[in-house]
Amino acid sequence: MDKTERIQSAQNEWASTTYKKAIEKHPERRKEFTTQSFKAVKALYSPVDLEKTDYLRDLNFPGQFPYTRGIQPTMYRGRLWTMRQYAGFGTAKESNERYKYLLSQGQSGLSVAFDLPTQIGYDSDDPMAFGEVGKVGVAIDTLADMEILFDKIPLDKVSTSMTINAPAAILLAMYIVVAEKQGVPKNAIRGTIQNDILKEYIARGTYIYPPKPSMRLITNIFEYCAKEVPTWNTISISGYHIREAGSTAAQEVGFTLADGIEYVKAALNAGLDVDQFAGRLSFFFNAHNDLLEEVAKFRAARRMWARIMKERFNAKKERSMMMRFHTQTAGSALTAQQVDNNIIRVTIQTIAAVLGGTQSLHTNSKDEALALPTEKSVKIALRTQQIVAHESGLANTIDPLAGSYYVESLTNQIEEEANDYLKKIESMGGMINAIENGYVQQEIQKAAYKYNQELENKERIVVGVNEYIEPEEHYSDVLKIDEKVQDEQIKFLRKIKSERDNTEVENKLHALRKAAEGTENLMPYIIEAVKVYASIGEISNAMRDVFGEYHDNVKL
Repeated sequence: MDKTERIQSAQNEWASTTYKKAIEKHPERRKEFTTQSFKAVKALYSPVDLEKTDYLRDLNFPGQFPYTRGIQPTMYRGRLWTMRQYAGFGTAKESNERYKYLLSQGQSGLSVAFDLPTQIGYDSDDPMAFGEVGKVGVAIDTLADMEILFDKIPLDKVSTSMTINAPAAILLAMYIVVAEKQGVPKNAIRGTIQNDILKEYIARGTYIYPPKPSMRLITNIFEYCAKEVPTWNTISISGYHIREAGSTAAQEVGFTLADGIEYVKAALNAGLDVDQFAGRLSFFFNAHNDLLEEVAKFRAARRMWARIMKERFNAKKERSMMMRFHTQTAGSALTAQQVDNNIIRVTIQTIAAVLGGTQSLHTNSKDEALALPTEKSVKIALRTQQIVAHESGLANTIDPLAGSYYVESLTNQIEEEANDYLKKIESMGGMINAIENGYVQQEIQKAAYKYNQELENKERIVVGVNEYIEPEEHYSDVLKIDEKVQDEQIKFLRKIKSERDNTEVENKLHALRKAAEGTENLMPYIIEAVKVYASIGEISNAMRDVFGEYHDNVKL
């Protein structure tokens, strides 16, 4: 009898005696325990559950393939994760003041939220923008707004993440030009654009163009940055919004990596070498409430991506196989009821992200289920990260949950289920086909429906929502965007348009249209249009004239 068989025999004996007597005397709280993603959780995990796990093959050491235990050899013992609070509202001036405040409080990177018109390529004076200017993020119309947004913020010292997708090329162009105006060359700026259009078709809806030209813009950015902006992360492949739409942890991993595969294929088809761009790919994940499942999810995703890049795409450089990711705590887990409870939820999610080995983190504020966060609640969210970093001890050792029978078993389960999704999507011809026929959206909807059913039936408890309910108290400390913001922004936009050289603007937009009709890289043309203060709406419309707009006709 080998070691595993001896343990299995002893475990069976324990289950039929000690454990059986205990539950006969004191029955367990539930007939079945599950993770937040509906995976059955056994009462006990042991070495038997890891019988097929090979340490060097499946885990190895930090900084070594397949990077299950982290992509850096020292992880947080060397440098803490980047604390990057997501912020932006109203005008560029207001957001600039918030950024300076956050940096003064110890934040180590910026993360820009844009308003809805900016996200879908409309100017603030466009009828489509009415009522939305500055509401869910900062309004950016022209280079003048970006100059104000980053006024007195040294772009050679701060890394900036921009949550922008369809117009990502335009916002990156604006950032490059602002940096150059500060005297910072484009090869010295650091940051990330989200630039993940596929998840927009799946979960968010802030797309502009159809998939094919959208993928062209993304690969144009890959190519341009590889040569001109080498320290910029050209895409943040986002599972966050997939999870916010209701997916399970395994779906978040599977669908996000399927998107990543599609971007790599597009870049290779455009003639790029995998090691030329893969090292600048990054990911963006959600941190939810089921702490151990989330840790397992991050570890599984890292291992899967390493194997995909090495075995499928023949990447040679270690950096090309390393999954670097940003994490945001779960907005969908925040409740409007008993708002202060959200501080505890965010703390749990922060711990999950840190134990999972994130490279940067945004912690949501307690009041975001009600409105944009106040300065006070943002500071509490930032302090949550700082306390975990400096007081919890979690950053003192690398991958502290490695070897946990439960966590390792769950890591394997998530990897297996996510790989099943990858195989299914591959059989459909890839992620774009899977999105266009509604498969991905339907899978997420089924998971979201099941979760809501469990809430309604109280099979799953959310404190303050379906249990431990209290009479509602009016929560008055919320940030309100002044309705004058829209008028001020439109007035400023019209001033810029009246003062710029409009003949030069038309020339640059005409050149962009002609380039869009061909096969050239569009980034240099977009940068030239930005320099003469062409607006985001004008630049987007120049490409709309050629590419058209995407209209979702998937029947779910």
